[in-house]
Amino acid sequence: MREEHRPYFLKRLHIRWTEFYVDHFLRPQFEHLGKKPQIVSPRNLEINGYNISIGDYVNILNGPDNKVRITTWRGKGMNGRIKIGSYCLISPGTNITAADEIIIGDNCMFAANCYIADSDWHGIYNRIRPFRCTKSVELKDNVWVGHGAKICKGVTIGENSIVAAGAIVTKDVPANTIVAGNPAKPVKEINPDRRMLKRERMYENPDHYFENQDNLDKFFLTKNTLWNWIRVTLFPRNTD
Repeated sequence: MREEHRPYFLKRLHIRWTEFYVDHFLRPQFEHLGKKPQIVSPRNLEINGYNISIGDYVNILNGPDNKVRITTWRGKGMNGRIKIGSYCLISPGTNITAADEIIIGDNCMFAANCYIADSDWHGIYNRIRPFRCTKSVELKDNVWVGHGAKICKGVTIGENSIVAAGAIVTKDVPANTIVAGNPAKPVKEINPDRRMLKRERMYENPDHYFENQDNLDKFFLTKNTLWNWIRVTLFPRNTD
């Protein structure tokens, strides 16, 4: 559909149901899940393993054909841990997998189909026994990872840095640096003295932010009717 045809009250019901689903079914799967997580299509979020924590005001976007997957492995000599900070954005298809430790700072953003792992999963010469080739990964605050980028084991990415779409990061990235390519190499520096707006800015006054979101829904959806939504759902036209 070209437009949102749901009536305002139906969208509010959908939001309430999503909040209930997140708190009742998803929150118990985390070691910690912070305040006001905003998770689109939460039934398509896959959380596997222990020791997974996420800070406040996270945005996680899922689709039925492009799920976000966050996984830790646990076993003999292995106890994976993933810690994600506050105000982060995780887009569809992102896969974060830890056999050792992955730490992601505040205000980090992941475009669609990113991949982060702290292990090669099998050795070069011993391909029978997995998980013996791990090394922790850390993304400092305000890192932006582009579409389809891959971050390999043992990598640290400095504050404010950007990983370009499709890049494969095999070595540390300094702060305030843009890297691109395979293997990723620096292509540009970011001015650390220039004022930078981070995602946390949206939540300086969270009540005001969520009230504004609700007011926007009221403005755009208040004229939508239930009967028209039913008609569009069952008998859509090319003008819808």
